[in-house]
Amino acid sequence: MFTSILNEHKGFGKQIMLLSKNELIKTYKGAVIGPLWAVVKPAFTVFVYWFAFSVGIKKLRDVGVNLGGPESFSIDFFTFMFIGIIPWFFIQDSIVQGSKTLRTNRQFITKVKFPVSTILTYTGLSRLYVHLFLAIIMYGYVVFHRVAGGLPPVSVYDLQFFLYCPLMFMFFLALSWSTAPMAAFSKDFESLIVSVMSGIFWLSGIMYDSYSFKGFLKYAMLVNPINFFANGYRNCFIYNRWFFEYKTEFVIFMVEFVVVFLLGIYNYNRLRKKLPDVL
Repeated sequence: MFTSILNEHKGFGKQIMLLSKNELIKTYKGAVIGPLWAVVKPAFTVFVYWFAFSVGIKKLRDVGVNLGGPESFSIDFFTFMFIGIIPWFFIQDSIVQGSKTLRTNRQFITKVKFPVSTILTYTGLSRLYVHLFLAIIMYGYVVFHRVAGGLPPVSVYDLQFFLYCPLMFMFFLALSWSTAPMAAFSKDFESLIVSVMSGIFWLSGIMYDSYSFKGFLKYAMLVNPINFFANGYRNCFIYNRWFFEYKTEFVIFMVEFVVVFLLGIYNYNRLRKKLPDVL
């Protein structure tokens, strides 16, 4: 039951926050610039894509952006990609690192009496800190881009970030309730997750507009929850659209959220008592 997970968190709020900070520090321990490496890697990735699409290919795709009125403008492909790839960095780490969490923190399970579900929470929070920092950089770029284009620097649509970001955190935290125990039982499952991530990237609307598909493929793309967040961030910052304008996409995601949430609770409660023996 979900109440068992809530009970495990009860009274551990301060420890979770402290451990989430320590997890971030531990990840980059021994590095001269420390946690800034969390920014260097995605910054390099963004630079590579910028160079490939803007300089190497010497071609920028234009993506039409409707301002919700008679006025419209086009956004360059780099900006389109940049806003979509920021949530991807968090999603990728949440899926890959989330599945490894229990194995890499086995000392809390085998040697210390510590609620297992809180391990998933504080490691997820450490990734969220990085995402929020990258989101601030992204928003600074968006504001600069708007001002350069003669548009107001801020928009009421930006507030939807506070819907999409918590939903993204909770969705992939709930996903880790299933994947982390399963990966602890089988390294093959962990290897499978790492292997398919590249394919998941290209099957998601990070580098292209999933709204542009027609027919069956258009609805098939809506089943991918990663599209929901990539589209959501773009709806916030470049499309100026409300989430409820895409009722089908939102309903499909919420159904998936409930399914992942319930499966996470089931798998966690089914496997958690066996974890100390396995690890």
